[in-house]
Amino acid sequence: MSDFPTTARVVIIGGGAVGVSTLYHLAKAGWTDCVLLEKNELTAGSTWHAAGNCPNFSASWAVMNMQRYSLEMYRTLADEVDYPMNYHVTGALRLGHTKERMQEFERVASMARYQGLEMDMLTPQEALNYYPFMETHDLEGVLWDPLDGDIDPAQLTQAMAKGARDLGASIQRFCPATGVSRDNDEWIVHTDKGDIKCEFVVNCAGYYAKRVGEWFKPYGGRDVPLTVMSHQYFLTEEIPEIEAWTKENGKKLPMIRDVDSSYYLRQDKHGLNLGPYERNCKAHWVTPEDPMPQDFSFQLYPDDLDRLEWYIEDAMGRVPLLGTSGVGRVINGPIPYAPDGLPLMGPMPGVKNAFEAHSFTFGIVQAGGAGKVMAEWITEGETEWDMWAVDSRRYTEHADFDFCLNKALETYGHEYAMHFPHHEWPAARNKKLSPNHDRLVADGGQMGAYNGWERANWFAKDGDDTSEAATETWNRNGPWAVRVKEEVEAVRDGVGVIDMCGFSRYALKGDGAAEWLRSRVAGALPKVGRMNLVYFADTRGRVVTEMSCIRHGEDAFTLMTAALAQWHDFELLWRNLPDGLELIDISKDYTTMLVTGPKSRALLAGLSDADLSLGWLSIQSAAVAGQEAMLARVSFVGELGWEVHVPTAQAAVVYDAIRDAGAVPFGMFALDSMRIEKGYRTWKGDLSTDYTLHEAGLGRFVRLAKPQDFPGKAALAAEAETGSKKAFVTLVVDAGDADAPYMSTVYKDGAVVGETTSGNYGYRVSKSIALGVVRADLAAPGTELEVEIYGQKCRAVVQADAPLWDPENERLRA
Repeated sequence: MSDFPTTARVVIIGGGAVGVSTLYHLAKAGWTDCVLLEKNELTAGSTWHAAGNCPNFSASWAVMNMQRYSLEMYRTLADEVDYPMNYHVTGALRLGHTKERMQEFERVASMARYQGLEMDMLTPQEALNYYPFMETHDLEGVLWDPLDGDIDPAQLTQAMAKGARDLGASIQRFCPATGVSRDNDEWIVHTDKGDIKCEFVVNCAGYYAKRVGEWFKPYGGRDVPLTVMSHQYFLTEEIPEIEAWTKENGKKLPMIRDVDSSYYLRQDKHGLNLGPYERNCKAHWVTPEDPMPQDFSFQLYPDDLDRLEWYIEDAMGRVPLLGTSGVGRVINGPIPYAPDGLPLMGPMPGVKNAFEAHSFTFGIVQAGGAGKVMAEWITEGETEWDMWAVDSRRYTEHADFDFCLNKALETYGHEYAMHFPHHEWPAARNKKLSPNHDRLVADGGQMGAYNGWERANWFAKDGDDTSEAATETWNRNGPWAVRVKEEVEAVRDGVGVIDMCGFSRYALKGDGAAEWLRSRVAGALPKVGRMNLVYFADTRGRVVTEMSCIRHGEDAFTLMTAALAQWHDFELLWRNLPDGLELIDISKDYTTMLVTGPKSRALLAGLSDADLSLGWLSIQSAAVAGQEAMLARVSFVGELGWEVHVPTAQAAVVYDAIRDAGAVPFGMFALDSMRIEKGYRTWKGDLSTDYTLHEAGLGRFVRLAKPQDFPGKAALAAEAETGSKKAFVTLVVDAGDADAPYMSTVYKDGAVVGETTSGNYGYRVSKSIALGVVRADLAAPGTELEVEIYGQKCRAVVQADAPLWDPENERLRA
């Protein structure tokens, strides 16, 4: 007991691969006064029974960064910490059955090449050179990743543990954490061996993270949005042909991932390991009859191979050798799933000085990168890469038990699914409904979920194909395309209305609120009675977020941001809020309709007593359809227009009046088409911490001369002095059937020179448009570049630094 630490800077709860990696990276960063608590032996949770597969492949830029870092780290870790590991870099063949799957492969391979990884496209015949035992007659093509492989999860974890201990960090095994409490600004973590007082706590408890999360609810926490899924794989007995091939070639066979059939197949010793992700999957510990046990260390569920019958037969058809040997061992263990299958990482929502890193479905391959990211978040408050894709705050109060369970079942059953740009997943919908929802649906609204809010993406007419299957394409043109064009034209030529339920909005007031805001944002505040955009930077001058700042009085503001940003942006304000100021999330209390188009003034004049002659960026209180409202003279589509903000309870009356007066409803697809023609940025697409404010083309919103020392000021001043290495550009692309997706690689003379941050078709200018960031010397108007779109390099021309539609903003200010 004398060696038991009673104080620490950081306490990590959970001794799986991710928790140990976090400890290791904290120690490497110089934070050696850190303690990891594990209730049993290290790896006792999901880590011990993990298959240990290590792909680079991911359709998420952030996740690919994490996995790339992990695999680079694992290749040298054994020597670095002097701990032997079984790590086999075998390469992997990812099989494509359809044209759409091959397009996905091309896109990910392009992202990989940008990150310095080589992935090659093979014909089915070429794939046989790598794996001669495979049937290929029904394949469209194959993706080859030479750096894929597998690692022993226990050895990996123990190697990182040795590295952490050698640097001075403490690991307490067989020491379960039993709760937490607060002592002023410090945490007290309770254990059976005693209490540990610390500055930061990290929930790395794997499938027990939900239970650990309960301890933090008295201090502002929430129900952790995870579900525990049962994942099975089995190992065959030895197969003589595989043993002979291995001896002849001196290496293992590469892994196969038949993603359209939904399983992986890899060599294990001289047999095979088959791991399906079955549609008829099963969650555990979700009913009173199946409660979560207090301790499930080193335990498994009963075998249930009947669920896998179709997948086993399919795999035997693909590799007939699989059917020549018996089953040697079945592994059926718990894996935590967030609703989208990506990890939950970062600051714990609602709780200061607490973090979480859990719900990893591919925790072994992501552990190295996760530890790096978590150490940065804890020690620096910011990460090298923009990590919104895995940020815990992406799920808000809509992620209840029903949502988490049904999304986990959907996600697990579609683990290898393609995420098409116009497709909406159907499970766990209608969590947050606009007061106008019924009318939107009656008008043909095809709905999409935005932070749980249902918004119309487009409006179908009789006879349109609204099936889910119709959306399973990367192409621009589907049943929605003609309707989106009509909606854009209605806004361009007349007046349209979009129901923008779910905007995140916060009321900020109190003596000194204005001065405090000036110390947080890079630019200026609006005058009383007006609004503008304000940008928040991190210490490196990178874009953290954008908010609309509406100023009602000297120290009274409404700050508005994207629906998805609700918890992220609230916490950006709340975590730095000084005593004496009041900050309230009023997102549910109000809703917004955008009424826009050249005839919008005439329409509103018939419904409102507002002064519609007030200029751009003005705000005013007025009655609309007899209801109280605030009108803001702004339009995200770049036409004359007003945002009509009303109490949620009165929204249906106002919307019905606007529709009945002749406004044409338009959806999010049309909105995005029009905003890109204006060069307006999207949150966590064009606006992310991957770019500084200067690189994002937002220098005009930076006020370096103001006296306040806002975050990032020094970095932005230095960049302004030396010049930026990157520049934000608008590109007109000679695209084919598809527009450039997020993070499409940009080339000049065969060399990678940048990436797109968003792309869409502009129906008012009849052009495919991409926004992006390129090498600064290539930002001159007229520069010809190439954008790779699903494997096709398309000519792209840099445009002048002005909107493509209405470059002088005459329509907007009319």
